[in-house]
Amino acid sequence: MFDDRAGSPAGWVRRRSRVFATALVVCIVPLTLAACGSDNSSGGTSATSAATSSSSSTPAAAAPKGAPIKAMTITSLDSQGPVYPNIAVTAKAYEKWVNANGGIGGRPLSVEVCDEHGKPTDASACARKAVSDNVVAVVGSFSFLGTNIMPALTKANIANFGECCPITPPEWTGKNSFPMGTQPLYAVGLVKRAVQDGCKKINAVIIDGAQGFLPPMQNAMKANNMKFGKTIILPPTSQDYSPQIAEATGGGADCIVMVVSETPFVAWNQAYVQSGSTARLYGPQGNLDAVSIKGLGNKLDGSIIAGMYPDLSTAPWATYRQALKDANADPANDYNSLGGMGTWAAYTGFKQVAEAIPGGGAKIDSATFIDQAGKTTDLDTKGMVPKIDFTKPWTENPDYRRLFNRTVVYSTVKDGKVVPLTTDFEDVSALALGQK
Repeated sequence: MFDDRAGSPAGWVRRRSRVFATALVVCIVPLTLAACGSDNSSGGTSATSAATSSSSSTPAAAAPKGAPIKAMTITSLDSQGPVYPNIAVTAKAYEKWVNANGGIGGRPLSVEVCDEHGKPTDASACARKAVSDNVVAVVGSFSFLGTNIMPALTKANIANFGECCPITPPEWTGKNSFPMGTQPLYAVGLVKRAVQDGCKKINAVIIDGAQGFLPPMQNAMKANNMKFGKTIILPPTSQDYSPQIAEATGGGADCIVMVVSETPFVAWNQAYVQSGSTARLYGPQGNLDAVSIKGLGNKLDGSIIAGMYPDLSTAPWATYRQALKDANADPANDYNSLGGMGTWAAYTGFKQVAEAIPGGGAKIDSATFIDQAGKTTDLDTKGMVPKIDFTKPWTENPDYRRLFNRTVVYSTVKDGKVVPLTTDFEDVSALALGQK
């Protein structure tokens, strides 16, 4: 379906100088509750909405013993571009939590966070360090530099496990890649919901650098016998977006689907409210969020948010919430985000795979882990993501064959706040292929 032209995933990745504009995948903002719930369509997988807390009275597990199980999380922490401290904090919070609860297979977990500084050379160095340090897997990472990270891991047969947001071809296609997130298919979910809501004239707004999101979105429109009225490419640097808003809301548009990162969304929303438009906005989890709608009262009520994970307030994340408290996690970071929840879900899945390795904890290493991951048919994170079968690549779409999870969940803006909208995950595989 996707070729190697300018608008294709590969073409998008080559234009990496603009890819930093797509920081929409894992936003870092002040601590808020601003992601999505799950969806109530038939055939979906339920994610319980009750907001429960971990009990502090749970009996203490035996202290883990033996050689540590090493894992690495790679992301950008000190960079001219986007940075993701919530990923690092979450990885270390998981290490503290799991070691306080018996470890993995009875062994302690040792997590190293490697900062790739937004530089290709440093990203490659992180991967080489993962190899030299004999990590069991690289877990819960996010980087725009997957093309620099994956080669060393692939050569050493080390799994890149649980990525929230794979955005480079090696992550979409490599046999050692085991993403749990759905990037870039949440954008298809935006289209699905807009059509479901009865939108008749839909325009698309895409941040410059994220044109690779467009082909599956266009396929989703085609499946519904529709086309975008206009596609507006938004400059990534925040500015007065009044001209783009006039274009996006023109021609009688009733809905606008947007793949835009948080900072531009702040500027967009302010100008959009001033425009007086009544077109409904559809945007991504962690970007059309509590920060980008702040100060606008109820002017954006009814806007729809599509994402990968249920809201942080829901039941699947009770242990994560408690672990953040136990780790005294910096409240300046947003953990209700693709990065925060994605990293926690990844380590949850990592533990489940590792403990399924025959022979017990003593047998856990990079070779046994990647072998077991490839055999896993029922990874169950109890509602963080749907159950995942890593034995079934997406053969219908070879360019994205390692996207095992192809679902979305939704939130909405109500009374000026982001709240969960639906209660099940929705599969958008067929729509991404242009099928109903």
